[in-house]
Amino acid sequence: MSPTALVVADPRSPVGIRTTLEALGAARALLDRSGGGKVALALLGHGLGDVPEAAKRWGADQVLVLDDPRLAIFRSETYAWGAEGLVKRLAPPVVVLLPGSTMGRELVGRLSARLGGGGTSEALELELEETRGLRVRRPLFGGKASETLSLPFPAVASLRPNAFAPSEASAAAPVEAVELPKAGPAGPGAELLERSPVPVSDTPPLTQAPVVVSGGRGLRGPENWPLLEDLARALGAGLGASRAVVDAGWRPAAEQVGQTGASVSPQLYVAVGISGAIQHLVGMSSSRCIVAINTDPSAPIFKVADYGVVGDALVLLPPLTEAIRRARAGAGP
Repeated sequence: MSPTALVVADPRSPVGIRTTLEALGAARALLDRSGGGKVALALLGHGLGDVPEAAKRWGADQVLVLDDPRLAIFRSETYAWGAEGLVKRLAPPVVVLLPGSTMGRELVGRLSARLGGGGTSEALELELEETRGLRVRRPLFGGKASETLSLPFPAVASLRPNAFAPSEASAAAPVEAVELPKAGPAGPGAELLERSPVPVSDTPPLTQAPVVVSGGRGLRGPENWPLLEDLARALGAGLGASRAVVDAGWRPAAEQVGQTGASVSPQLYVAVGISGAIQHLVGMSSSRCIVAINTDPSAPIFKVADYGVVGDALVLLPPLTEAIRRARAGAGP
């Protein structure tokens, strides 16, 4: 029997849409390698507006819409309950893929527990084991090692951002409205006490950017951060920071890269004035190419860097940024 893949969308932000498209691309590739199958997309929320109309061309074979006031705010217990009902509507065996966003990472454990199958997060590779389950490779120790798991059906996996090619635009898929049962999960669950607005940035989201520029104490103070911001804009890069910088209050916690911050896997990672403590390396060592700028030639960051520049970042950044702008504008060096 051909398997079914259900992708639970996270359409609440550009980051969520990007990771949802990656999950759809992963689902399609997974089924195509195994002889085909149906990809269903689940939209959960309330007041979704024109999202279903846009989502029907994201590459799924079917779009299931759960629009309910109880889903207006993301709560993992309520969303897992809704997604469980959708899984039971589909022909088994079922693989559930969740986007590599905060929502996907939070939902994977609760949903896999409700379904009674297997679940894991940060998937790098996926392969079906005929009718037995899903084989998943995921990173360990900050990308220094990996493990391969076999998850029984129904299998649930959230994906690592940027690990899978996003789906391409397709013909319109049929959209079906689904209702939640009147009875919900037991208990009041979480209660929303306050909303904090997210600062608006003109750089790409950190965990989704193909290029990331991060700064450390080598910039010597928050007043020098515009130099790094200029470099990030020239490269079209996301902006990151070391823990030392965040602890010092120079940058917001949302920009922290490392063991207690964000894990990133960009095509290019530029570390400026970052010594390379193991806690930072855990969050960025899986980057495709690493460039380090530091005044200390013995800094640990150079051990993992593909290219290293020994020098003062405050002196090097302005001409480097200008050279990148000229090159991207086609004006030459």
